[in-house]
Amino acid sequence: MSESTSRRREKPSGDEEAAAELKLGEFQDVPTLTLSEARLLINAVMDHRRLTKKVNESEIYLKTQDYLDVFARFKQKENIEAVERMLAAKTELELFERSQLGSLCCETAEEAKTLIPSLANKITDQDLQELLDDITKLRHFVE
Repeated sequence: MSESTSRRREKPSGDEEAAAELKLGEFQDVPTLTLSEARLLINAVMDHRRLTKKVNESEIYLKTQDYLDVFARFKQKENIEAVERMLAAKTELELFERSQLGSLCCETAEEAKTLIPSLANKITDQDLQELLDDITKLRHFVE
């Protein structure tokens, strides 16, 4: 038999869990960002630093920027703000769930509830699908 090439997964250190029951420990009510919001924020900070000549583009920054350029679903500030307004209106959802919906941009309520299990009993499939459809209308793909 061949030896497994994967390593054993260590148990998380703490009580955090993003499952059917959302347990985020000390991060439970901490404001969160979508990937698009994070990209917008990092770009604004770096633009300001370039103006003040305090630029330090480290390897970590460059890798983070590359990641956000690939995975941020929304590039225009107006669309990012519109998605945030839509998500903020869903007060029955946790901040973490809202940011996940804005980052993942699921196509169906079933997909969203599979990827974010804690949504299951918080929002109806119909309401979730309407939200996802509204978010999808704002998506722009850059080729």
